[in-house]
Amino acid sequence: MIDLKGIYPPIPTSFDDSGELALDRMKQNLLHLCQFDLAGFLVLGSNGETVMLSHDEKIRVYEAARQVIPNRMLMLAGTGGQSTRETIELTKAAAGSGADAALILNPFYYKGLMTKEALVRHYHLVADQAAIPVVIYNMPANTGIDMSADTILAMSGHPNIIGLKDSGGNLAKMGEIVGKVKPGFQILAGSAGFLFPALAVGAVGGILALANIAPQQCIDIRNLFLSGAMESARNLQNSLIELNAMVTREHGVPALKAAMDMLSMYGGPCRNPILPLSEPNTHALSSLLTSSLT
Repeated sequence: MIDLKGIYPPIPTSFDDSGELALDRMKQNLLHLCQFDLAGFLVLGSNGETVMLSHDEKIRVYEAARQVIPNRMLMLAGTGGQSTRETIELTKAAAGSGADAALILNPFYYKGLMTKEALVRHYHLVADQAAIPVVIYNMPANTGIDMSADTILAMSGHPNIIGLKDSGGNLAKMGEIVGKVKPGFQILAGSAGFLFPALAVGAVGGILALANIAPQQCIDIRNLFLSGAMESARNLQNSLIELNAMVTREHGVPALKAAMDMLSMYGGPCRNPILPLSEPNTHALSSLLTSSLT
């Protein structure tokens, strides 16, 4: 068991203009973010363009990230594959690279066959062989599968499955899981757009794309909530909703990387076939960054 409480940026994977890994650039971003009171980082989540990388590239990213993430901060590694075999291999590789826990996105290509029984078996087989704890990742916008509370509760019975990152935003389902799950099972909000209400139903923190560009604001929402300053927490939450939507649901990784470039970090390009942010949207993002973060 590890303590997942706190805020985690899902760090983007850096590429150069030819599409090759730019790991030194990624390390620079991590070192910058390590100045904030974050709980740790997610490496190779959805914002890390994990599906764009080969197996060997993923291992290189795990290793490079751990080189600069201090031991006081957790490194969560995205290791979900389309087969159980691939997921086990990636989870073992992440553990060998120094990851503290594996965040596992469910298989989704054969979504019609991903029944409750198939998914529970998949997660339990991976957790059986994982040398590090497993965190379930529910991301219906990308997978087309929104795992039910009943399915997640069945998965959580495994002693090596310790938590859930839920990006679906269904707060009623999140609250149901909190009320029924085993003691110690920890839930992380998957978007800054609903961090405050997720905390209100029992989440312990969040893995938030926005924390790459507004780390202190994300930390402050949680700290204000924990201190009982609910109105301040709610107001700060509301002030970030539009910016969060632009770098997640509306324009995704290209907008997040463009925002990082605007804030003197390294965003750089996405891998093909993902296109860069359009010029009109770039101007809109620049204005929104100024109004939201100053």
